[in-house]
Amino acid sequence: MERVIAMSTKELSRLDVMLQLQRFLLSQAQAADILGISVRQVKRLWKAFKEDGAKGLISKKRGSKGNHRLPEEVKKGH
Repeated sequence: MERVIAMSTKELSRLDVMLQLQRFLLSQAQAADILGISVRQVKRLWKAFKEDGAKGLISKKRGSKGNHRLPEEVKKGH
């Protein structure tokens, strides 16, 4: 049974570039230029892609509470 993975547009573009890297159509430097990130970040993404596939490119912070959210007391107006 296949699982559905929800990905943002940014993550989908990263997946496309990683697939091109996998087929040796791009270098890591070219991938960095396309994605607008450093070669070091491309290497980090490539490692995650090799280990976990498309799932490795999804943000690990998805679904968690943000760091800059207002405290509940402020939201409720107390």
